[in-house]
Amino acid sequence: MSNKLKIAIIGCGGIANGKHMPSLARQENAEMVAFCDIVEERAQEAAKTYGCEGAAVFTDFRELLATGGFDIVHVCTPNDSHSEITVAALEAGNHVLCEKPMAKTTAQAKEMLDAAKRTGKKLSIAYQNRFRADSEYLKGLCEEGELGDIYYGKAIALRRRAVPTWGVFLDEEKQGGGPLIDIGTHALDLTLWLMNNYKPRMVVGSTFHKLGQKKNAANAFGPWDPEQFKVEDSAFGFITMENGATIVLEASWALNVSEFGEAKTMLAGTEGGADMKDGLRLNGERAGRLYETKVDLSSGGVAFYSGAAENEADREARLWLEAVREDKDPVVLPEQAFVVTQILEAVYESARTGRAVYFDGSSDN
Repeated sequence: MSNKLKIAIIGCGGIANGKHMPSLARQENAEMVAFCDIVEERAQEAAKTYGCEGAAVFTDFRELLATGGFDIVHVCTPNDSHSEITVAALEAGNHVLCEKPMAKTTAQAKEMLDAAKRTGKKLSIAYQNRFRADSEYLKGLCEEGELGDIYYGKAIALRRRAVPTWGVFLDEEKQGGGPLIDIGTHALDLTLWLMNNYKPRMVVGSTFHKLGQKKNAANAFGPWDPEQFKVEDSAFGFITMENGATIVLEASWALNVSEFGEAKTMLAGTEGGADMKDGLRLNGERAGRLYETKVDLSSGGVAFYSGAAENEADREARLWLEAVREDKDPVVLPEQAFVVTQILEAVYESARTGRAVYFDGSSDN
């Protein structure tokens, strides 16, 4: 492996430009050597802005993989192509960081997981909210047992009116769903990770197509087209784990609520609780009195590296490259991301059938 890790970007759209490529450009031990997008101009612009000298441009990911010359592939495409591209990249001998969610379906996610095991290459999924200062601090407390046995969690991904009107977000075929698979996946991943619980037993879910049919609706990104709105606008899940712990999942792009927020969690344990409603808040009892405290994360601690502030996307990129270079597990294990996809699919299935989904193969009939 050369001094600098060489990276290929497949998919040069919004998430690549908004997160992956800027963060990778700030990593001293890496360089982007190849770019692929079905729109050639996007790949060319990415290569011009972020690529090393002589960076290659492709419109077909198969040609990029056949050409080679890199160590890592970042997959930044719509959900329906995550599995195909990731499996091909792993089998071509590359480590892969794939955008969330892991895949459109559990079956596709299983193909990715199997390919990683078969090839021995590293696979991780881009759940960058684990790398926030509040998330990492709370994870440390959970590991130290500060909250005790965490038996209830709430995964929150609610927007009052912020429906994404660009790209393929409203296309069910490309994405596999709406806010549940888009932003609900972040909140669920964060909650499962903090609870360190990846053994679901049963899921009940509901999805709604209510506000998405409104014309000329108020929206942060401008009115959406009801004719193009093919996915749910809200989804909710009730998840019980094998050990009895319970998680409530809330995901919406448009919901009539006065309190909202996304990629947040609320945890309740036998020794204390935590939430991210107004910063990171902890609660419990001490010396016969209840208490609540807000953690000051404005300076020092896990969000800082080499004396300078580091945002979650940069930290995600740095630790991912470190895992590859030092041959250690990435922070986001593919087995963990697989369970997230399993639960998301179960919510959709339960909403469609009106029945609970059991992970041991039984049913509620």
